[in-house]
Amino acid sequence: MTTITPQATKDAPPGQGAVGGSRTLLSFVGGQNLSLIGALAVVLALFGILNENYLSVSNMQVIAEAATITGLLAVVQTVVIICGGLDISVGSQVGVASVVSAMVFTSTGDNALLGVAVAVGVGVLVGVLNGLVIVYGRVNPTIATLAGLAAYKGLAQLLSDGRAQGYVLNDDIFVFLGRGKVAGIPAMVWILIAVAVAVHLLLTRTDIGRNIYAIGGNDTAARLAGININKYLVAVYALIGVVAAIAGILLTARTGSGQPTSGSEGLELKAITAAALGGCALRGGKGGIGGTLLAVALLGCLENGLTVEGINSFWQNVAQGALLVIAVVIQQRRSGERAVGLPT
Repeated sequence: MTTITPQATKDAPPGQGAVGGSRTLLSFVGGQNLSLIGALAVVLALFGILNENYLSVSNMQVIAEAATITGLLAVVQTVVIICGGLDISVGSQVGVASVVSAMVFTSTGDNALLGVAVAVGVGVLVGVLNGLVIVYGRVNPTIATLAGLAAYKGLAQLLSDGRAQGYVLNDDIFVFLGRGKVAGIPAMVWILIAVAVAVHLLLTRTDIGRNIYAIGGNDTAARLAGININKYLVAVYALIGVVAAIAGILLTARTGSGQPTSGSEGLELKAITAAALGGCALRGGKGGIGGTLLAVALLGCLENGLTVEGINSFWQNVAQGALLVIAVVIQQRRSGERAVGLPT
Protein backbone atom coordinates (compact mmCIF):
# COMPACT_ATOMS: atom_id res chain seq x y z
CA MET A 1 0.00 0.00 0.00
CA THR A 2 1.37 3.41 -0.94
CA THR A 3 1.83 5.72 2.02
CA ILE A 4 0.14 9.09 1.51
CA THR A 5 2.44 11.88 2.63
CA PRO A 6 1.04 15.12 4.06
CA GLN A 7 1.99 16.97 0.84
CA ALA A 8 0.31 14.34 -1.32
CA THR A 9 -2.82 14.61 0.78
CA LYS A 10 -2.79 18.37 0.44
CA ASP A 11 -2.57 18.23 -3.36
CA ALA A 12 -5.06 15.38 -3.73
CA PRO A 13 -8.50 15.99 -5.20
CA PRO A 14 -11.28 16.70 -2.67
CA GLY A 15 -12.35 13.55 -0.85
CA GLN A 16 -9.32 11.47 -1.84
CA GLY A 17 -7.76 11.73 1.63
CA ALA A 18 -11.00 10.53 3.17
CA VAL A 19 -11.08 7.60 0.76
CA GLY A 20 -7.51 6.69 1.71
CA GLY A 21 -8.43 6.86 5.39
CA SER A 22 -11.46 4.65 4.78
CA ARG A 23 -9.29 2.11 2.99
CA THR A 24 -6.82 2.10 5.89
CA LEU A 25 -9.65 1.53 8.37
CA LEU A 26 -11.13 -1.18 6.15
CA SER A 27 -7.77 -2.94 5.90
CA PHE A 28 -7.51 -2.91 9.70
CA VAL A 29 -11.05 -4.16 10.32
CA GLY A 30 -11.18 -6.51 7.36
CA GLY A 31 -13.87 -6.27 4.69
CA GLN A 32 -15.27 -9.66 5.73
CA ASN A 33 -15.94 -8.27 9.20
CA LEU A 34 -18.28 -5.46 8.18
CA SER A 35 -21.09 -7.73 9.35
CA LEU A 36 -19.61 -7.51 12.85
CA ILE A 37 -20.01 -3.74 12.76
CA GLY A 38 -23.65 -4.23 11.81
CA ALA A 39 -24.18 -6.76 14.59
CA LEU A 40 -22.52 -4.45 17.12
CA ALA A 41 -24.76 -1.57 16.02
CA VAL A 42 -27.85 -3.76 16.42
CA VAL A 43 -26.81 -4.88 19.93
CA LEU A 44 -26.11 -1.29 21.00
CA ALA A 45 -29.42 -0.06 19.57
CA LEU A 46 -31.45 -2.92 21.06
CA PHE A 47 -30.14 -2.63 24.61
CA GLY A 48 -30.11 1.17 24.33
CA ILE A 49 -33.84 1.05 23.70
CA LEU A 50 -34.45 -1.45 26.50
CA ASN A 51 -32.41 0.50 29.06
CA GLU A 52 -31.82 4.25 28.88
CA ASN A 53 -28.59 3.98 30.88
CA TYR A 54 -27.03 1.34 28.66
CA LEU A 55 -25.40 3.83 26.26
CA SER A 56 -24.22 6.15 29.04
CA VAL A 57 -20.53 7.03 29.23
CA SER A 58 -20.19 5.32 32.60
CA ASN A 59 -21.65 2.05 31.30
CA MET A 60 -19.46 2.15 28.19
CA GLN A 61 -16.45 2.43 30.51
CA VAL A 62 -17.70 -0.55 32.49
CA ILE A 63 -18.00 -2.56 29.27
CA ALA A 64 -14.52 -1.51 28.15
CA GLU A 65 -12.91 -2.42 31.48
CA ALA A 66 -14.69 -5.77 31.63
CA ALA A 67 -13.63 -6.60 28.07
CA THR A 68 -9.97 -5.63 28.50
CA ILE A 69 -8.69 -8.94 29.86
CA THR A 70 -10.62 -10.91 27.25
CA GLY A 71 -9.32 -8.52 24.60
CA LEU A 72 -5.68 -9.04 25.58
CA LEU A 73 -6.06 -12.82 25.39
CA ALA A 74 -8.02 -12.63 22.13
CA VAL A 75 -5.25 -10.55 20.52
CA VAL A 76 -2.56 -13.15 21.22
CA GLN A 77 -4.97 -16.01 20.52
CA THR A 78 -5.32 -14.45 17.07
CA VAL A 79 -1.56 -14.66 16.56
CA VAL A 80 -1.31 -18.33 17.55
CA ILE A 81 -4.33 -19.28 15.42
CA ILE A 82 -2.85 -17.50 12.41
CA CYS A 83 0.31 -19.52 13.04
CA GLY A 84 -1.73 -22.73 12.88
CA GLY A 85 -1.89 -23.40 16.62
CA LEU A 86 -4.26 -22.90 19.52
CA ASP A 87 -3.92 -22.18 23.24
CA ILE A 88 -6.68 -23.40 25.53
CA SER A 89 -4.64 -22.74 28.67
CA VAL A 90 -4.70 -18.92 28.60
CA GLY A 91 -7.33 -18.60 31.31
CA SER A 92 -5.32 -20.75 33.72
CA GLN A 93 -2.17 -18.78 32.86
CA VAL A 94 -4.00 -15.62 33.90
CA GLY A 95 -4.84 -17.24 37.25
CA VAL A 96 -1.22 -18.21 37.90
CA ALA A 97 0.04 -14.71 37.05
CA SER A 98 -2.62 -13.08 39.22
CA VAL A 99 -1.70 -15.18 42.26
CA VAL A 100 2.05 -14.76 41.74
CA SER A 101 1.84 -10.97 41.33
CA ALA A 102 -0.12 -10.59 44.57
CA MET A 103 1.94 -13.07 46.60
CA VAL A 104 5.27 -11.55 45.56
CA PHE A 105 3.89 -8.06 46.24
CA THR A 106 2.84 -8.88 49.80
CA SER A 107 5.88 -11.02 50.63
CA THR A 108 8.42 -8.38 49.58
CA GLY A 109 7.13 -5.44 51.59
CA ASP A 110 4.62 -4.24 49.01
CA ASN A 111 7.01 -4.08 46.06
CA ALA A 112 4.62 -3.73 43.13
CA LEU A 113 7.27 -3.60 40.40
CA LEU A 114 8.85 -6.83 41.62
CA GLY A 115 5.45 -8.50 41.75
CA VAL A 116 4.75 -7.43 38.16
CA ALA A 117 8.21 -8.52 36.96
CA VAL A 118 8.01 -11.96 38.57
CA ALA A 119 4.50 -12.52 37.18
CA VAL A 120 5.70 -11.66 33.67
CA GLY A 121 8.71 -13.95 34.13
CA VAL A 122 6.43 -16.80 35.15
CA GLY A 123 4.30 -16.05 32.09
CA VAL A 124 7.33 -16.38 29.82
CA LEU A 125 8.28 -19.71 31.41
CA VAL A 126 4.76 -21.10 31.09
CA GLY A 127 4.49 -19.98 27.46
CA VAL A 128 7.87 -21.41 26.52
CA LEU A 129 6.95 -24.68 28.25
CA ASN A 130 3.80 -24.93 26.14
CA GLY A 131 5.82 -24.26 22.99
CA LEU A 132 8.50 -26.83 23.84
CA VAL A 133 5.91 -29.52 24.57
CA ILE A 134 4.21 -28.83 21.23
CA VAL A 135 7.38 -28.58 19.15
CA TYR A 136 9.75 -31.12 20.66
CA GLY A 137 7.18 -33.37 22.30
CA ARG A 138 5.30 -33.39 18.99
CA VAL A 139 2.01 -32.98 20.83
CA ASN A 140 -1.03 -31.51 19.11
CA PRO A 141 -1.45 -27.88 20.30
CA THR A 142 -5.03 -28.51 21.39
CA ILE A 143 -4.05 -31.49 23.54
CA ALA A 144 -0.90 -29.83 24.92
CA THR A 145 -2.70 -26.67 26.01
CA LEU A 146 -5.71 -28.63 27.25
CA ALA A 147 -3.25 -30.36 29.59
CA GLY A 148 -1.88 -26.92 30.45
CA LEU A 149 -5.40 -25.71 31.25
CA ALA A 150 -5.67 -28.31 34.01
CA ALA A 151 -2.04 -28.13 35.16
CA TYR A 152 -1.80 -24.35 35.47
CA LYS A 153 -5.19 -24.14 37.16
CA GLY A 154 -3.95 -26.70 39.69
CA LEU A 155 -0.70 -24.75 40.12
CA ALA A 156 -2.60 -21.53 40.86
CA GLN A 157 -4.73 -23.34 43.42
CA LEU A 158 -1.69 -24.98 45.04
CA LEU A 159 0.18 -21.69 45.33
CA SER A 160 -2.83 -19.93 46.83
CA ASP A 161 -4.39 -22.84 48.70
CA GLY A 162 -7.46 -22.15 46.59
CA ARG A 163 -8.06 -18.71 48.11
CA ALA A 164 -7.60 -15.11 47.02
CA GLN A 165 -4.14 -13.89 48.01
CA GLY A 166 -2.91 -10.56 49.33
CA TYR A 167 -4.33 -7.08 49.10
CA VAL A 168 -2.86 -4.71 46.53
CA LEU A 169 -5.10 -1.64 46.63
CA ASN A 170 -2.82 0.10 49.13
CA ASP A 171 -0.31 0.54 46.31
CA ASP A 172 -0.42 3.41 43.81
CA ILE A 173 0.73 1.28 40.85
CA PHE A 174 -1.95 -1.38 41.27
CA VAL A 175 -4.60 1.26 41.97
CA PHE A 176 -3.66 3.08 38.77
CA LEU A 177 -3.65 -0.13 36.71
CA GLY A 178 -7.02 -1.23 38.05
CA ARG A 179 -8.87 2.04 38.48
CA GLY A 180 -6.83 4.87 37.00
CA LYS A 181 -7.75 6.86 33.90
CA VAL A 182 -5.81 8.74 31.25
CA ALA A 183 -7.73 11.35 29.22
CA GLY A 184 -10.94 9.93 30.67
CA ILE A 185 -10.20 6.41 29.42
CA PRO A 186 -9.39 3.60 31.89
CA ALA A 187 -5.69 2.73 32.09
CA MET A 188 -6.58 -0.92 31.43
CA VAL A 189 -8.08 0.03 28.07
CA TRP A 190 -4.94 1.97 27.12
CA ILE A 191 -2.88 -1.14 27.85
CA LEU A 192 -5.15 -3.20 25.57
CA ILE A 193 -4.83 -0.57 22.83
CA ALA A 194 -1.04 -0.52 23.14
CA VAL A 195 -0.76 -4.33 22.97
CA ALA A 196 -3.23 -4.54 20.06
CA VAL A 197 -1.44 -1.87 18.02
CA ALA A 198 1.97 -3.44 18.68
CA VAL A 199 0.76 -6.91 17.63
CA HIS A 200 -1.05 -5.51 14.58
CA LEU A 201 2.13 -3.77 13.43
CA LEU A 202 4.13 -6.93 14.09
CA LEU A 203 1.79 -8.97 11.90
CA THR A 204 1.38 -6.49 9.07
CA ARG A 205 4.61 -4.48 8.93
CA THR A 206 7.41 -6.94 9.69
CA ASP A 207 8.98 -10.04 8.21
CA ILE A 208 8.14 -11.83 11.45
CA GLY A 209 4.44 -11.25 10.82
CA ARG A 210 4.67 -12.36 7.20
CA ASN A 211 6.45 -15.53 8.31
CA ILE A 212 3.73 -16.23 10.90
CA TYR A 213 1.08 -16.03 8.18
CA ALA A 214 3.23 -18.24 5.94
CA ILE A 215 3.60 -20.91 8.64
CA GLY A 216 -0.14 -21.04 9.23
CA GLY A 217 -0.95 -20.97 5.53
CA ASN A 218 1.41 -23.76 4.48
CA ASP A 219 3.99 -24.98 6.95
CA THR A 220 5.70 -27.21 4.36
CA ALA A 221 6.25 -24.31 1.97
CA ALA A 222 7.39 -22.14 4.89
CA ARG A 223 9.95 -24.74 5.92
CA LEU A 224 11.25 -25.04 2.36
CA ALA A 225 11.54 -21.25 2.27
CA GLY A 226 13.97 -21.45 5.17
CA ILE A 227 11.67 -20.34 8.01
CA ASN A 228 12.59 -21.88 11.36
CA ILE A 229 9.09 -23.03 12.30
CA ASN A 230 10.10 -24.46 15.67
CA LYS A 231 11.62 -21.16 16.77
CA TYR A 232 8.55 -19.23 15.68
CA LEU A 233 6.12 -21.54 17.48
CA VAL A 234 8.01 -21.36 20.76
CA ALA A 235 8.24 -17.57 20.44
CA VAL A 236 4.52 -17.24 19.73
CA TYR A 237 3.59 -19.29 22.79
CA ALA A 238 6.06 -17.24 24.86
CA LEU A 239 4.25 -14.10 23.64
CA ILE A 240 0.98 -15.60 24.82
CA GLY A 241 2.55 -16.22 28.23
CA VAL A 242 3.69 -12.59 28.51
CA VAL A 243 0.31 -11.12 27.55
CA ALA A 244 -1.57 -13.62 29.75
CA ALA A 245 0.67 -12.47 32.62
CA ILE A 246 -0.24 -8.85 31.89
CA ALA A 247 -3.90 -9.85 31.94
CA GLY A 248 -3.35 -11.61 35.27
CA ILE A 249 -1.72 -8.51 36.75
CA LEU A 250 -4.69 -6.41 35.60
CA LEU A 251 -7.06 -8.95 37.14
CA THR A 252 -5.19 -8.58 40.44
CA ALA A 253 -5.32 -4.78 40.19
CA ARG A 254 -9.02 -4.80 39.31
CA THR A 255 -10.13 -7.18 42.07
CA GLY A 256 -7.62 -6.07 44.69
CA SER A 257 -6.07 -9.51 45.26
CA GLY A 258 -4.59 -12.52 43.47
CA GLN A 259 -7.34 -14.72 42.04
CA PRO A 260 -6.51 -18.39 41.34
CA THR A 261 -9.69 -19.08 39.37
CA SER A 262 -12.30 -16.38 39.96
CA GLY A 263 -12.27 -14.00 37.02
CA SER A 264 -10.09 -16.25 34.85
CA GLU A 265 -12.29 -19.30 34.25
CA GLY A 266 -13.85 -19.34 30.81
CA LEU A 267 -11.47 -16.74 29.38
CA GLU A 268 -10.08 -19.27 26.90
CA LEU A 269 -13.55 -19.77 25.36
CA LYS A 270 -14.10 -16.03 25.10
CA ALA A 271 -10.70 -15.47 23.50
CA ILE A 272 -11.14 -18.23 20.93
CA THR A 273 -14.70 -17.12 20.16
CA ALA A 274 -13.55 -13.52 19.60
CA ALA A 275 -10.72 -14.61 17.31
CA ALA A 276 -13.03 -16.87 15.29
CA LEU A 277 -15.75 -14.23 15.04
CA GLY A 278 -13.10 -11.72 14.01
CA GLY A 279 -12.22 -13.73 10.92
CA CYS A 280 -9.42 -16.05 12.06
CA ALA A 281 -9.42 -19.31 10.11
CA LEU A 282 -8.96 -22.05 12.69
CA ARG A 283 -6.84 -23.96 10.20
CA GLY A 284 -4.36 -21.07 10.24
CA GLY A 285 -2.94 -18.50 7.84
CA LYS A 286 -5.77 -15.99 8.04
CA GLY A 287 -6.97 -13.37 10.51
CA GLY A 288 -6.30 -9.91 11.89
CA ILE A 289 -6.37 -7.86 15.06
CA GLY A 290 -9.02 -5.39 13.89
CA GLY A 291 -11.68 -8.05 13.42
CA THR A 292 -10.79 -9.65 16.74
CA LEU A 293 -11.20 -6.36 18.63
CA LEU A 294 -14.58 -5.83 16.97
CA ALA A 295 -15.64 -9.28 18.13
CA VAL A 296 -14.41 -8.53 21.66
CA ALA A 297 -16.51 -5.36 21.66
CA LEU A 298 -19.54 -7.31 20.41
CA LEU A 299 -19.17 -9.98 23.10
CA GLY A 300 -18.62 -7.35 25.80
CA CYS A 301 -21.67 -5.31 24.80
CA LEU A 302 -23.83 -8.42 24.55
CA GLU A 303 -22.71 -9.73 27.94
CA ASN A 304 -23.25 -6.36 29.62
CA GLY A 305 -26.66 -5.95 28.00
CA LEU A 306 -27.84 -9.35 29.20
CA THR A 307 -26.58 -8.52 32.70
CA VAL A 308 -28.28 -5.11 32.74
CA GLU A 309 -31.54 -6.72 31.70
CA GLY A 310 -31.24 -9.25 34.51
CA ILE A 311 -31.04 -12.25 32.18
CA ASN A 312 -29.58 -15.39 33.77
CA SER A 313 -25.79 -15.40 33.36
CA PHE A 314 -25.94 -19.00 32.13
CA TRP A 315 -27.48 -17.70 28.91
CA GLN A 316 -24.26 -15.77 28.30
CA ASN A 317 -22.39 -19.07 28.01
CA VAL A 318 -25.07 -20.35 25.64
CA ALA A 319 -24.68 -17.22 23.51
CA GLN A 320 -20.88 -17.55 23.41
CA GLY A 321 -21.07 -21.19 22.35
CA ALA A 322 -23.65 -20.39 19.67
CA LEU A 323 -21.54 -17.53 18.31
CA LEU A 324 -18.46 -19.77 18.11
CA VAL A 325 -20.40 -22.40 16.14
CA ILE A 326 -21.81 -19.73 13.83
CA ALA A 327 -18.34 -18.29 13.21
CA VAL A 328 -16.89 -21.71 12.33
CA VAL A 329 -19.84 -22.57 10.06
CA ILE A 330 -19.37 -19.30 8.18
CA GLN A 331 -15.65 -20.02 7.78
CA GLN A 332 -16.35 -23.50 6.43
CA ARG A 333 -18.84 -22.14 3.91
CA ARG A 334 -16.47 -19.44 2.74
CA SER A 335 -13.55 -21.82 2.38
CA GLY A 336 -15.58 -24.36 0.43
CA GLU A 337 -14.25 -27.24 2.51
CA ARG A 338 -16.19 -30.48 2.41
CA ALA A 339 -18.47 -31.00 5.37
CA VAL A 340 -17.55 -33.94 7.59
CA GLY A 341 -19.46 -37.07 6.64
CA LEU A 342 -21.04 -35.56 3.54
CA PRO A 343 -20.19 -36.39 -0.06
CA THR A 344 -18.23 -33.87 -2.11
